[in-house]
Amino acid sequence: MIRFIILNIFLVIHTIIFSLLSLILDIFDKKQVNIQRYSAVPWSKIYLRVCGIKIDVHGQKHFNNQRSYIYISNHQSYFDILALLVSLPVDFKFILKQELMQIPIFGAALKKAGYIGIERDNPRQAIKNMKLAANMAKNGISFLVFPEGTRNIEGKLQDFKKGGFKLAIKSNCDIIPITISNSFRIVKKDSLTINRGTIRMDIGKPVPISNYSRANIDDLIERVHLEISNNLKIHQS
Repeated sequence: MIRFIILNIFLVIHTIIFSLLSLILDIFDKKQVNIQRYSAVPWSKIYLRVCGIKIDVHGQKHFNNQRSYIYISNHQSYFDILALLVSLPVDFKFILKQELMQIPIFGAALKKAGYIGIERDNPRQAIKNMKLAANMAKNGISFLVFPEGTRNIEGKLQDFKKGGFKLAIKSNCDIIPITISNSFRIVKKDSLTINRGTIRMDIGKPVPISNYSRANIDDLIERVHLEISNNLKIHQS
């Protein structure tokens, strides 16, 4: 109990400090390049280290820093975001739930980093924001999408929504599937306790988008879903 209280107090203060750092960096970084590199990534590394969480990454060789991609990942825990920030050796932006953007200080830092919020209860605004993301991707910005739409705290893979795949087709960016295994064990269902452990991350080969369009988008979704599902069956102990 004492560890739980001290750890959570530290993490709240830690998050506030790095969120404020992001707002300061924004004054000197209008291109939103350094906020993730010098604020979000260090914040994630310290957060994971203090919580006793390690990341076991496979497939980093599949990255090409000269291209933009749409990264498609399953989602088991809020620790997935931290794991991705410290593990992907490229600059990218998250597409997140709009609710996160509304958290005081922290939400402002997310906006300054160039992340895009999707308000599921406002389809018109969601479409507008996805068009913004597509234009950014066409200009060399990579995005990471959680197509399940929400975390599955039991570790099971849910159906994928089409938004991230429409983004890939519209921006003509290949997809890189990412499988996150065992992060749901860090914070278990109906518990606030943070458990020590290892998160495994498998980064797949790029899926070429050239053979897909809105007409056969379901085939694209099935292909990516199957790869992530198979990885979970193999690596999620």
